[in-house]
Amino acid sequence: MLSDAYGRTVSDIRISVTKRCNFACVYCHDEGLGPVARPNAPHDGELSPVEIERLVIVAREFGIRSVKFTGGEPLVRPDLEEIVERTVRQIPDVSLTTNGSMLEHRAEGLRDAGLKRVNVSVDSVDPAEFRAIRHGSLAPVLRGIRVAVQHGLTPVKLNMVVFRPTLAHIPRMIEFVGAGEGLKLQLIQFMPELVTHPEWRVDMAEVQRWLEANASRTLVREMHHRRVYVIGGAEVEVVDPVYNPEFCSNCHRIRVTHLGELKGCLNRNDDLVPTRGLDDAGLRAAFRRVITSRVPYYGGFVTDPPEPLPTDSRLPMVSFRGAA
Repeated sequence: MLSDAYGRTVSDIRISVTKRCNFACVYCHDEGLGPVARPNAPHDGELSPVEIERLVIVAREFGIRSVKFTGGEPLVRPDLEEIVERTVRQIPDVSLTTNGSMLEHRAEGLRDAGLKRVNVSVDSVDPAEFRAIRHGSLAPVLRGIRVAVQHGLTPVKLNMVVFRPTLAHIPRMIEFVGAGEGLKLQLIQFMPELVTHPEWRVDMAEVQRWLEANASRTLVREMHHRRVYVIGGAEVEVVDPVYNPEFCSNCHRIRVTHLGELKGCLNRNDDLVPTRGLDDAGLRAAFRRVITSRVPYYGGFVTDPPEPLPTDSRLPMVSFRGAA
């Protein structure tokens, strides 16, 4: 297993299978690849199932143990089941991040292909607020979550971006997760460096103080040293990378764009390593290059980030059954 100059090994790879999406979320950065277009029409240049399997074979050689498929929206691809089936032949731990709108009718087939878990992006369980943020319908997403749980794609992690429009919805989302079976909640910090709306930021330290006050216990995961709060029967994990050198120093992930470029950091597009057209030796050299040249975004690439502006990130005082 290779490591970079900061001693970080790589155990996880995220593969974008498309830049297409049928939603238009207001905060979307599309994995840094530009605007979404023509979601239902195949785009030139998307990786084929065979190309993806070849990348995964080499990833396995370098000690990578888990694969997550992302987009865009991965389920716009009708061949995603084949992609999953080819991948699990090489690395059994395969998961998926989706907006959930098409999951209801694909969950069983994906499970049968070998998919282990899904993350579903849900920023509110209020239909009107959901549509305002994600420009899509909530009802099919909730059905997709329910079917995914029924078919054992658990835990189903609900990804909620924490920014000004969603702040007030956090308590209700925790209640929703706590009342369900097989669900967990991830609160993902809004990334202003990828979307030019600095006024949407909230103070994640204040959010975490609120979570701590309501939690019956707190855990710390090895991955990124993420904190997990147990509140009223719900596990709430915080993903807070912005201005956070500790988060970056514990990153063990590389990425593949939908065009087959390896990259070491979500926040950068100046580190892309093309892989198409390479023979086996060239592909291995590309993996070595991207792994060994990785630099923590905060604390390495960005050594003097601006001081975060104070924001009013207070949450309402609520009580949760089973909380502290």
